[in-house]
Amino acid sequence: MGAFRLPIWLRIVVVAGLVALAAGASYVAYRWYIRPVTLSIAVGSLDGEAPRVLSALASRLAATNAPVRLKIVETAGAAESASAFSTGKTDLAVVRGDVGDLSQAQAVVVLAQAVALLVTPPGSSITDMAGLKRVTVGVVGGETNQKIVSVLTKAYNLDRANVVFKNFAPADIRRALDTKEVRAVLLVLPLTEKYLSMVRGLFAQNAKAAPTPIPIENAGAIAEEERAYESFDIPKGTLRGSPPNPEDDVTTLRVSFYLVARKSLDNDLVADFTQALMSARRDLLREEPILAQVKAPDTDPGAYLPVHAGAAEYYNGTQQGFLDKWSNLIFLAPMALGALVTVLATAWRFLRSGDFQTKEAALDSLYALGRKIRNAETESDLSEIENQIDEVLRAQRARAATDDENALDAATLNVAAHRLENLIHDRRSALAAPTSKAGS
Repeated sequence: MGAFRLPIWLRIVVVAGLVALAAGASYVAYRWYIRPVTLSIAVGSLDGEAPRVLSALASRLAATNAPVRLKIVETAGAAESASAFSTGKTDLAVVRGDVGDLSQAQAVVVLAQAVALLVTPPGSSITDMAGLKRVTVGVVGGETNQKIVSVLTKAYNLDRANVVFKNFAPADIRRALDTKEVRAVLLVLPLTEKYLSMVRGLFAQNAKAAPTPIPIENAGAIAEEERAYESFDIPKGTLRGSPPNPEDDVTTLRVSFYLVARKSLDNDLVADFTQALMSARRDLLREEPILAQVKAPDTDPGAYLPVHAGAAEYYNGTQQGFLDKWSNLIFLAPMALGALVTVLATAWRFLRSGDFQTKEAALDSLYALGRKIRNAETESDLSEIENQIDEVLRAQRARAATDDENALDAATLNVAAHRLENLIHDRRSALAAPTSKAGS
């Protein structure tokens, strides 16, 4: 019996189906690779400005089909955002460097920098930290500013000077100043026009009088001990241009707002996110002036808040492209696939052809059948041997159909089969001879 062969039309259909299957699998793999990943981010502020700006960035990422999308989780402020992040409720968070548990946080970008403004009403006699003795200071955002209050109290022994810090909502500060309940106000905010206007609005002022910033002269020493802070000089004329207020640069403390990611986030994912975020920031600068403060975090190994390895790849220009990441796989995959196909083909031939035999082994098995024929005692023995011959011939023809190099060629098979047929015929004649003589 000849080897089984599929009709040509069926072989064409099979090949076309395999090509279509491979193309479909490749498309699915590509779509999976470029699919956008959604990361949750905790963000909050007293005035709602931070969630609004992050929502604008999230919308821009979606509009530009960025590889990473943001799911905004709004909180009451930096402290609650840090708590949500540290407990694993979000992948990202906008945090302030001096607030909350940041042990699992790694910096992606610095979103903004806020300065400590300790200001007194126009006409106040308080001009320095020593003048705060027995004074009540109103603190805007008390929970968020607990750390900076503690730092100032320790640096200037304000507890011994009977200085009282009292928390107020932004809407209540003006009333507290007017009623003399407080004689100074502590705020920590970015130096943007929006927030400076808010500070000016807290005080009744005229062309000759304006709120007075109190310098924190020990800012440098504080920053060395508390690494979340840095010394910063508020530029002359920040609160008012003419006449300038302050009249000269005023030393104070500055703290950064970071967008942080979990250490466990994939480096490539964070690198792509950082790139997309910086691009979105450039697109939105006109609409959101505060984004001008966005910058790369400190990438030094000893930085206060370590930078995420993925973000560092982007900032250092070591971010890998598709070919950089997958070139080894692209090169090795065909080799591995070819080896696998060879192994499978060999296994298939072995399963189809019975025990694996070389040409010599196949010939030896046929020669062995010749000896069995000569020693056969009954007709049933010869019938069994004929079945064995058929099996050997069938296996060898199947191998020949698959171009197996160990298959015997047709001429050799024909010679061997003819010889064995003659032996069987002769043995049958020999077995039948005594019976014929007995009958006669």
